[in-house]
Amino acid sequence: MNSMNRRRFLASSVRATAGFAALGGVAGRRVLGANERPHVALIGCGGRGRYDARGIIAAGTRLSWLCDVDPAQSAGTAKFLERYAPDTKAANIRQTRHLDEVLEDDSVDAVIVATPDHWHATASVRAVLAGKDVYVEKPHAHSIHESEVMVRAAEKTGRLIQVGTQNRSGAYNHKALEYLRSGKLGPIHLVKVYNLKSGGPFRLGDPGRPPADFLWDVWLGPAPERPYHQRIVHGGWHHFWDYSGGDLCDDAAHQVDLALMLMGDPGLPRSVSSAGGRLAHQGDDSEVPDLLVSSFEFDGFVLTLEHSNYPKYMMKTTTSIRQGDKFPFWMHNATRIELYGTEQMMVVGRHGGGWQATIYPWEVMAQEYGRPCDDEHYA
Repeated sequence: MNSMNRRRFLASSVRATAGFAALGGVAGRRVLGANERPHVALIGCGGRGRYDARGIIAAGTRLSWLCDVDPAQSAGTAKFLERYAPDTKAANIRQTRHLDEVLEDDSVDAVIVATPDHWHATASVRAVLAGKDVYVEKPHAHSIHESEVMVRAAEKTGRLIQVGTQNRSGAYNHKALEYLRSGKLGPIHLVKVYNLKSGGPFRLGDPGRPPADFLWDVWLGPAPERPYHQRIVHGGWHHFWDYSGGDLCDDAAHQVDLALMLMGDPGLPRSVSSAGGRLAHQGDDSEVPDLLVSSFEFDGFVLTLEHSNYPKYMMKTTTSIRQGDKFPFWMHNATRIELYGTEQMMVVGRHGGGWQATIYPWEVMAQEYGRPCDDEHYA
């Protein structure tokens, strides 16, 4: 894409995400027949997008498009679905590098947006303006302003924008919520959320040339121009503010969202304070904190978030625990939630980690084993 085409692309994206009220009419919704399956397109065919696609196929929808600026990603997702989604034929799924092709297809009822974070709002708003419902991976936006624009776009068009926070669908988490509502913990005034993961320094390396069929300028989208780096495209974008909020907006968002659900979705905090920085891996190429401690003050309770990317002895919940009747070793569980009531405390593991309510000295008063939440989420 040359500089003139890039300016045109950015101008159209800005109009879609910030000035949509001036665009006039909004595309109408396709009416489905009684036995017709919804047609869904996947926008962004990386790791999470592949699992989203498999999940919605299992739930009974038809995947009709794979869209990614890197055709190798689309092709890889097609092969993945042929292997892991029964009766899926890659030949029946169209592939494209261009979002407009998907949005101009009137047979598409909804899209899954699983791009890097900085594209979430632009793709979602353009989709609802084209008459599509949207399932967007968290975080749904890259700023508060983008989030506000998405809400207005959904309200204007009457389309749905749903955010992918699958822990809210887990049956064991709803059992935890029921226990909390029973009052057995007593009033809860402190909630601790952990995202204490291991990690090392991030090295960007030298810039290079993008593959000939990879649309680097479109990948950048609303972000500033910069030279191509392979490590940015393949996961490294989490280290840069232009594309992401770091691991806080990636993994930690799951625990914070689940904690807020368990506390009854209290709305916005009265105040927020944070301390930290790039402490363990000073001098590397990452822009985001590897240590951050934040405090969120709500009416009646305080939620703290402790985030890191360095302690090697902290572990996320393993697959064997998620799929078996086991609990993590809580003290070294990197992604746990602790709720402190006046009578009992509860510790909760996300993504199938289960929960236990205890009193001193670790006498278990109630518990529930967990299971991965994805199947329940897509159903």
